[in-house]
Amino acid sequence: MKRFLVAIQFLTRLPTPRVESDAEDFAASIRWFPAVGLLIGAIVAGAEWLGAHIDPWVGAMAALAAWVMVTGALHLDGLSDLADGCGAAHGNRDRLLAVMADPHVGSFGVVAIGVQLLAKLVLLHALGGNWPALTLIPFAARIGPLVWARWLPPLHAGLGAKFAGAVGMPHLIAWGALLLAVAWVAPGLLAALMLVPLWALWLRRKIGGISGDGHGAGIELIETGLLLACLL
Repeated sequence: MKRFLVAIQFLTRLPTPRVESDAEDFAASIRWFPAVGLLIGAIVAGAEWLGAHIDPWVGAMAALAAWVMVTGALHLDGLSDLADGCGAAHGNRDRLLAVMADPHVGSFGVVAIGVQLLAKLVLLHALGGNWPALTLIPFAARIGPLVWARWLPPLHAGLGAKFAGAVGMPHLIAWGALLLAVAWVAPGLLAALMLVPLWALWLRRKIGGISGDGHGAGIELIETGLLLACLL
């Protein structure tokens, strides 16, 4: 339970009881990321349901606002850092990593955030009323970090390194089995079985490993991909 609370504190802005934790607890909290995704999904679906009583677009906007607020835009920050790095690198991996480490947001990052939010807004409107899918998409996307932490080398002594070694095959099998079980409610969730390894392959080829930014960007992109898959 303690590590579940640590995962909630890290991934969301939800109020939680104070708990004493150490580096080992923080690393092991990654095993609970999908469970936190269910909490996030329930909030997003609830916001969409409430807003849709006014208008479908209001429902989509309420869901998007809830999504950003409950996560504190944590993953959008990773997406913007990665976009800035890729946009400025021109094939130079060292420059890519240097730009990603820069705390400032550049033009590529701004565009990436804008396009991501616009894509989510449009897809949330199109998917309006499918509350099971909205609840489960954040859950499915947060299985990704377990896979990436297990199979990709950390780029540096950051978040990616802290999570390395904290995930075992039993954790992947358990969450994977649950994903398959809930996919009967929203079959589009099965797209995660393709999107998660594709993101791992891209990270390995492009930057050589995983970092906190890679985790965050991956979660954002897979959430959008799953919204589209559930719509189709």
